[in-house]
Amino acid sequence: MKHQHPYTKTIIIVLSFLFMITSCAKKESNHFVGMTKVVLREAGNQLLLRNLDSTSLILPVKEIEPYFYSISFEKPLRFEPSNIVTVIDSSLNLASLSKNYRVEVLQCADREVAYSYEMNVEEERTIIPCAGRFLPEACYTINIQFLDIVVPSGFRKKHVPYVLVFGVLVYVFFLYIRKSKSQPISEEKSTLSYSIIGSFQFYPEQSKLVKSATEISLSKKECELLEIFVAHPNQIIKRDDLTKKIWEDNGVFVGRSLDTYISKLRKILKDDDSIRITNAHGIGYKLEMD
Repeated sequence: MKHQHPYTKTIIIVLSFLFMITSCAKKESNHFVGMTKVVLREAGNQLLLRNLDSTSLILPVKEIEPYFYSISFEKPLRFEPSNIVTVIDSSLNLASLSKNYRVEVLQCADREVAYSYEMNVEEERTIIPCAGRFLPEACYTINIQFLDIVVPSGFRKKHVPYVLVFGVLVYVFFLYIRKSKSQPISEEKSTLSYSIIGSFQFYPEQSKLVKSATEISLSKKECELLEIFVAHPNQIIKRDDLTKKIWEDNGVFVGRSLDTYISKLRKILKDDDSIRITNAHGIGYKLEMD
């Protein structure tokens, strides 16, 4: 039986918790939107009745953005601002919706604000100007924006994507920890690039040869020379090319340094008869591989 990784249970709990929170938030948000549209539609109906209009239609209530709604009417109508204040306030109170909101009555023709007011649970912050003056008959749109809304779950609908992203990051983080702790050292080593030279494994990045689990360290020059030979097996490489690539680029006088390092490589590789570094007289060297 496989043992469950110690972080698996934690990951499941975190993701389940996040899913539960986001699901609850979505349900609460949908409930708020649905209830608000019903209440505002009824408020629009009451305004028409007070305008002695029982036949024209109230257009669908629109959610312009979260907690911002719009009521439109089929026909022009004449408003008394005090009626708007009374009807909307009583409708929202009946449904126990927020008591902090702002109302704007816009003229359809130019979208200018014909009348506006703000209600607040703190009475001194409530602003209701010119409530006794009639608005002339025209096409109007009523916008209602709820202020300082706090969803019971502790965050708003717009925060849900951030919570989901956080959950994904937590999940990825735990996966990373799990992978880094469970990966054996031998597996990491196996990912290092190497070349096969007869019975040797050549690791240029680590400057070493490996044969039968025995490691042979190479000097920087030995490694650079062998790397050139491995890149051109069974090909004669001119002395000038070797010295230029290994020494002259560094501005160092060569002398017989090349021959010395070739001799060292031959001694290292002598245990394998299938490979050898041969001398092309007067030209250069060649790594012969069977």
